[in-house]
Amino acid sequence: MKPTIRKILSAVAVAAIACSMLSACSDSGKERIKFVTGPQGGSWYPLGGAIKNLVENRLDGVSIQVLPGAGIANVKAVESGQAHIGLANSVSTVDAISGRAPFTEKATHICNVATLYPQFFQVVTLPEAGILDPADLKGKALAGQQKGNTAEAITGHMLQAYGIGFDDLSRVSYGSYTDSVTLMKDGNAQFFTLGTTIPAGAVMDLASARDIRLMPIPDEGLKNMQQFNPGYMRGIIPKGTYPQQTEDVPTVEYATHFIARCELDDQFVYEILDSIYGGMADLASIAKAITGATPEKMGKDIGVPLHPGAARWYKEKGAG
Repeated sequence: MKPTIRKILSAVAVAAIACSMLSACSDSGKERIKFVTGPQGGSWYPLGGAIKNLVENRLDGVSIQVLPGAGIANVKAVESGQAHIGLANSVSTVDAISGRAPFTEKATHICNVATLYPQFFQVVTLPEAGILDPADLKGKALAGQQKGNTAEAITGHMLQAYGIGFDDLSRVSYGSYTDSVTLMKDGNAQFFTLGTTIPAGAVMDLASARDIRLMPIPDEGLKNMQQFNPGYMRGIIPKGTYPQQTEDVPTVEYATHFIARCELDDQFVYEILDSIYGGMADLASIAKAITGATPEKMGKDIGVPLHPGAARWYKEKGAG
């Protein structure tokens, strides 16, 4: 028999978190949990839907509402109490914990539940633009992600690392992946930045219509970017990831992870984590990069405090 959410969430948690704080009681009488994910067209939104199904199939009396979002916006939503759980990027969450821009104060309600898979910052250019490294971006037209998206913040750090600002670009367009691909296809943008898994569907779409080139971020650039956020790591996009990509491309890597409000009931978070781990095959069909996740990898210290419910799960698995 599946445990009910009311058996798992304490009376205090149900009252303070599920109903009072977030108006989470649905008309059906189920406890509604707000789950912020990513923009439609990316991998986070369908991944959130798969996690929703895993948890709801495990627990009676819970309804998870999957909402679109973005890396920075999701951290702000969980911190402010507008959401219970979310997907986030490690670099943005570390910024929030430290109170660095774009956050105005230190986040104190964000806890890590699981590191899921690596993500790669990708700078896709049109060959005729003559962009060989970040120094060549000055005066070029950008198709970037909307503010509140981690990739937008990383783009800013990359430009700053080379003494360039958004004002130094000829044009800056913020929109969805689909919007950016359209701008690149039409030649109205010369480079496109995004942060996601590889190969990215949006980049493959663009490559089906235009020749593309991935711009490398050299060691010096990464070192300068780490002054803005020490969580940036060296990542490599292997040759052959995209059409006509004949060489490995060095870039910035970070992690997608699952966050929860620290006040969320320990047993409930334990059950969510156990659901995620038990459903890895389903999740890997959406985000291939999650394949091979282990308790040791999922529980790795990324500079964000671990939720007590998750800590107990990792300890039981011998990874805590």
